[in-house]
Amino acid sequence: MQQTMQKLAIQVLIGTAVVFAMATLRAHAQTEKIIYSFSGGSDGASPEGGLVFDANGNLYGTTEGGGTNGAGTVFELSSSSGGTWTERVLYSFSFTGGDVALPTSNLVFDAMGNLYGIAPIGGAHGSGGIFELSPGSNGAWSEKIIYSFAGGSDLVSFLSGLVMDGAGNLYGYLGTSVSSTGTFLYGGIFELEASSTGTWTEKVLHSFSGGNDGSAPYGGRLALDSSGNLYGQASNGPRDFGIVFELVRGTSGSWREKILHTFTGGADGSEGFGSGLFIDLNGNVFGASLWNVFELVPGSNGTWMEKILHTFRGGSDGTYPESGLTLGASGKFYGTTNEGGAHHGTVFSLTPGSNETWSEKILHKFMPTGGDGFYPFFSTLVIDKQGNLYGTTAQGGTSSHGVVFEVTP
Repeated sequence: MQQTMQKLAIQVLIGTAVVFAMATLRAHAQTEKIIYSFSGGSDGASPEGGLVFDANGNLYGTTEGGGTNGAGTVFELSSSSGGTWTERVLYSFSFTGGDVALPTSNLVFDAMGNLYGIAPIGGAHGSGGIFELSPGSNGAWSEKIIYSFAGGSDLVSFLSGLVMDGAGNLYGYLGTSVSSTGTFLYGGIFELEASSTGTWTEKVLHSFSGGNDGSAPYGGRLALDSSGNLYGQASNGPRDFGIVFELVRGTSGSWREKILHTFTGGADGSEGFGSGLFIDLNGNVFGASLWNVFELVPGSNGTWMEKILHTFRGGSDGTYPESGLTLGASGKFYGTTNEGGAHHGTVFSLTPGSNETWSEKILHKFMPTGGDGFYPFFSTLVIDKQGNLYGTTAQGGTSSHGVVFEVTP
């Protein structure tokens, strides 16, 4: 009798644990919603560049593949009152006719509602270019290539994003290449400036030297502060683990580079491929290395102090935070990791606490089953007015060609 009662008690405990675990999983799964799965056909495939909102709450992004010509798309997602989202392809890129193709960058809006992005191949010289999409009165969008990279020293960096200043100028990364004379080139920073006639002119603001100066800025978006100075990350540097740099704008149109932090490897980490930086109102710089989230605080003597806000442990905690950080309410940061969780990436939050400590919370673990997306790659999250997070994954979904997801923290 006693053994029977013990068995019943164990069964009750096991049953309760299973119910609790299932409820926990259901509650966790309810925080994420797939709002669109790409089919890989005319609607696009493999979105990698993240999203941007317009004033009406519509989302815009690029896909690297798919579209009418298989060369990628620019798409719009609009929501209905019932919570469903409808995709519309605004433009399908082509491999012919001087068009650019296979875009992986973010999109930026100008004050007139035009969209800008980068594609790494095609254009007038075959080395990619920067495109502009303009909305028409009939709802159609027209594309124009506003700049074609020439190749050689003028080669766009792999996965470079764009940032626009208040005057409408565009900034991004140039990649490594070999010159016509066989000289290795270490990449740089470019500016694209529009004239009153609508033409655009490129200016190289800085060329990396490959030594202590750094080299090979692999993608991501530059950050702008209130004075128009630029911030970014590059590889190599004095200890070969990468650097965080600032380009200081001069009064005569010149730019001066300043190294803010040199990564040392180990606990300090190394440069984050594709991760952008965030600058707060106090001028502090936040970013991610391959396994840390860090803050750089400027000192009165011109030096910068690094603080490690969180170190990813791999496994369920996630690893490789390559998307950059997004600031939410109450000073929280949000981001994604490309691996970890259930081995296919996570969405996480970092909340500031007392004594300058930060606590991490995993909001979603991507799963390669059930139509979920996975591998968010370089997709920086965006936040709506209700605090919901939106991003993309390059793989997964019902057709395995990537998704747009929503996470409610």
